[in-house]
Amino acid sequence: MSKERSALLRQRLEKGELRLHPLTFPQRELWETAPLPVGDVANHICCLIGLRGPITFAECQAALQGVVERQEVLRLSFLPGKERPLQMIRNSGEANIRFRELPSATQMPEDVEELAQEVFNEPLDLLQGPLYRAEVLQRSADDHVLVLAIHHAIADGWSLGVFVQDLVAAYARQLMGRGGGLPPVPLSYTDWGSVERDFWQPAELQRRAEFWKSRLTGTRRLWSTEDLTGAGAEKLEHYVSRVQEGLVDAARELARRESTTLFVVLLAAFQVALATWADTEDIVVGTPVANRGRKAVRETMGYCAGIVPLRGQVDRGRPFSAGLQLAHEASISAFANAMPFAELAQALGDRPSPGYNPIFEVRFALQNHPIPDIVLPTLSARLKMCSSGTSRFHLGCELTEEADGLEVVWLFRSSLFSAKEVHELDASFRASLAGACRSPEKRTANLIT
Repeated sequence: MSKERSALLRQRLEKGELRLHPLTFPQRELWETAPLPVGDVANHICCLIGLRGPITFAECQAALQGVVERQEVLRLSFLPGKERPLQMIRNSGEANIRFRELPSATQMPEDVEELAQEVFNEPLDLLQGPLYRAEVLQRSADDHVLVLAIHHAIADGWSLGVFVQDLVAAYARQLMGRGGGLPPVPLSYTDWGSVERDFWQPAELQRRAEFWKSRLTGTRRLWSTEDLTGAGAEKLEHYVSRVQEGLVDAARELARRESTTLFVVLLAAFQVALATWADTEDIVVGTPVANRGRKAVRETMGYCAGIVPLRGQVDRGRPFSAGLQLAHEASISAFANAMPFAELAQALGDRPSPGYNPIFEVRFALQNHPIPDIVLPTLSARLKMCSSGTSRFHLGCELTEEADGLEVVWLFRSSLFSAKEVHELDASFRASLAGACRSPEKRTANLIT
């Protein structure tokens, strides 16, 4: 940092214009365990928000300003430190939003996606901030798409739903002529971080670390990336498929009969498919958890989510129903002993390196956090998540609950897997799930036929 910038920072601190706070535990995970630089655009969370109604750029700007004033992470950047960075929260900030009117020749969905990628792939300045970027693409007077790119260090999937709710609430207040801005959040992100630091004392971390040392002993990497060049920065490829509504309903019914959850049924079917596809019986995946058990933090934008490793040992001679119960018990134990991922990786002595994420190489996620569709008399808003393809793992399976089933997004390294191989894994997963729902008493080896 230049001497001029250091002097300005010191002056602003003395005037009380900004505050410094330690990193939260989830933020530490990005700096300390990710196999790619924290400033890489792969750490951007991206979404499209469809807006229907006769809105103007000035109204969008004013609504976003209301969210900026309510959510401190939209005024947050990071100050480099001797040991680790510090959060730097400004007392005020201006809405970072642009507006673009699309000519008729660039209004097709694929054109909008291409323009959105430009927004997503533009780097964010971690020191200067802000750590988000919004652009309104106007297709017609009452048809707009708001493109949002926000750094993972200040947001998670849950945060996007909060963002949409706050944005629409701020817009509605304008229409009703109500001043004073949005009410403050019950718990700010930095206050949430303080509560977390108070809880995660050394004794609690040590107790949980002992659980994970016993649980993860003997695991091994599924694939070698020793020959990969530039693996840490490799952008993942996408493949999208669907699990139809009827099969999802059958999976829910199986979960009900077996006294478990839809997530565990999907996980167990995924473990069977992956074990067959990768020719192994020992599977470790990482899954995100919202980490928002306290009601006070559910209106707060910020990176609160955690990562929990789940280990499954697939016995092809065992009935699927028996394996399902083992997956249920293992999941309960894992979630009950969840701990900050940076601390877990440190306790296990597993450090990141280019191309390698600590502990797990496969991500499995069921996205069922609140993603609202909001309808007002003059405005409707619909949020669509965009998988960013972050290269922190080799393979990912992200399932999103929708009204007519599940969207399945596969993310994979093209240097390790061909598109054909991933299509085969997708088919095996859906066949495994269908076979399990149809005949859960079948041996695992006979599910995929």
